[in-house]
Amino acid sequence: MSTGDSIPAELADERRTIDNIDAALIHILAERFRCTQRVGHIKARSGLPAADPAREARQVQRLRRLATESGLDPDFAETFLAFMVTEVIRHHEVIKSEYSEE
Repeated sequence: MSTGDSIPAELADERRTIDNIDAALIHILAERFRCTQRVGHIKARSGLPAADPAREARQVQRLRRLATESGLDPDFAETFLAFMVTEVIRHHEVIKSEYSEE
């Protein structure tokens, strides 16, 4: 029943799975942000704005649909996307300012 720290073995197994998923999420997020950094450079060189509200609106609808199909709360998915987009836009603005200094 126990794994040595007074919790059921089943709980320890589920926690190990959660830990593995968390690690995978961090790696996926790191790769996503590497990609969005490259996008920021492309936008800066092309004179495009850091934010793209039309794309963001399409992404919200797309991710809400995917969340619903996957059994995830679409409001949570939208909140998570908004957090990421805010951070990406901040990065893009920094990148754009670096190009402006040249």
